[in-house]
Amino acid sequence: MLIHTGGGKSMDEVPRRSDIKIGQTVWGVEKRSYKTGELTKGEVDRILTNKEIHPRGIKVMLTDGTVVRVQRLTQPAN
Repeated sequence: MLIHTGGGKSMDEVPRRSDIKIGQTVWGVEKRSYKTGELTKGEVDRILTNKEIHPRGIKVMLTDGTVVRVQRLTQPAN
């Protein structure tokens, strides 16, 4: 399930914490890529955000140690 959030200049859709599972493949944005919006694909190792909703996405650590804010649970369209 996706939610609409009011963060930033436009409405963003980001998954809720309860939609994200350990071992799941996700697409997220690293802090260094916030401006470009470049997505990183990875498998969730740990969920770092405690709240159910975060305007920029739930923060997770991927199995390779990369920390991202989850933007999508399905593969983005090319």
